This record gives sequence, C-alpha cells and structure tokens, in this order.
Amino acid sequence: MDFATLIGLAGAILLIGSAVILGTSPVVFLNPASLLIVVGGTLLVVLAKFSIAQFFGAFKAAARAFKFKLPETQASIEELVDIANVARKEGVLGLEDREVSSPFLGQGIQMLVDGQDGNTIKQLLNKERLMTLEHNRCGAKVFTAMADVAPAMGMIGTLIGLVQMLSNMEDPKSIGPAMAVALLTTLYGAMIATMIATPIADKLSLRMTEEARMQSLYTDALVAIQEGTNPRIIEQMLSSYLPPKERGKLVEAEGT
Repeated sequence: MDFATLIGLAGAILLIGSAVILGTSPVVFLNPASLLIVVGGTLLVVLAKFSIAQFFGAFKAAARAFKFKLPETQASIEELVDIANVARKEGVLGLEDREVSSPFLGQGIQMLVDGQDGNTIKQLLNKERLMTLEHNRCGAKVFTAMADVAPAMGMIGTLIGLVQMLSNMEDPKSIGPAMAVALLTTLYGAMIATMIATPIADKLSLRMTEEARMQSLYTDALVAIQEGTNPRIIEQMLSSYLPPKERGKLVEAEGT
C-alpha cells in the first residue's frame, strides 16, 4: 500500500469537506445537474479520446497508485547477489522454483533455467519492460486528459447556468438554481482535476519511471549471471542504481 497517495488524496478531500461543513449546509453543494454535466461529460469526452480498453485499463492502472509498491533498491541488489551466488555454486538449475520478490524477476530466472543466452534474455526482458512502460503511460495519459477536460466541462456548465439565469430574469425563483449550476460546475471541475485526476496521473508517471528503473536493474543482473560474472562484480555493477549516499554505505560495508 502506498500511503503517500492515500493520505494525500484522503487528506485533501477531508480538508475541503471540513470547509464545506463548517461554512454552511453541505446540501447546497450537491446539485445533480452540475454532477451530470461535469462527471458524466468528462468521462464521455475522455472516452472519445481513447479506446474502450485503454479507458477502462487506466482505472485498473490507477489502482496501482494506491496498492503497488516496488521493493527497495538495496534489498533487490542483495536478492540478486544471493541469486548470483546460488547460480555460481549450484548452476542456474539451482534457481528453479526459487521464490522471488518480483514477477518480472521470476520471468527472467525462468529464462536462465531454460538455458536462454544473454542476448535473448536481454531482448525479451526489454520488450516486457517497454510493454509495462506503455501500459503505465497510457493510464497516465487518460487521467491527464481527465484533468484537462474536467475544468472545461465545468466552464460549459457555468455557461449553461448563466444562460438559464439570464433567460429567466423575470422569474426570481429560477435565478438561484441557475446560479447554483453555474458555480457548482466550475467547483466540481476544479476538484476533479486538482484533487483526483492530476495526482493519479503524476503518480502513474512516477510509477512508470520507478518500475522501468527496477526492471532495468533486474535485466542487467540476470544477463551478468548468465554470463557467469562474479557475484561481487555484479554487486558493484548494480550499486550504480543506488543514490550516491547509499552507494557509499555499500562500499563501506564491503570493506569491513
């Protein structure tokens, strides 16, 4: 579970909700017509920009922003060095049925066990990495489009409300509801874009970068293992994926 995403979104919604409750009755902020225009209109316009599979796939990808968490880089390096030691002592067949922290890594180990050469392993894993990148990138694009469309639909709702208000100025009772539609659609559009769509799009982009980096680390290690590289050399090679501060700690630990 990624608590940063959960705390950020829930906290923002809670703050806005508290401001609404403390200011006046929450009922005045609920308007079916405004919700229909902004929520329904936004979803349909975004759907028109993408295929049905891409649209619904984005919501599945969004769930990753909440529950998906990559292993720590240091822990992954230690796991890979341990795998390299086993392969060096027992051969790659000693890795069969080994439990690992990542399905991507498990796929690569299976290639080792199957006797694939280094170039084949690298090509297949790079293809898998590119497909994962594309999946996350598409999800981010859908939510970015949602962040762009929601305020525009809010503005459309505002114009509709103003037209309704100006066309019925002789009826004072109609001015209030029309003004509510005009203002609430703008509010709904801004909330969807700022508090939901943009954070999820940015989180998916971040996940895309992090996952690609971790998969690149796995690929480098697996190719080196297949080539019979010394585990200590593999550890030194993989240390380049660590931040400089952690890399220094790793060097100190090797020296002790």
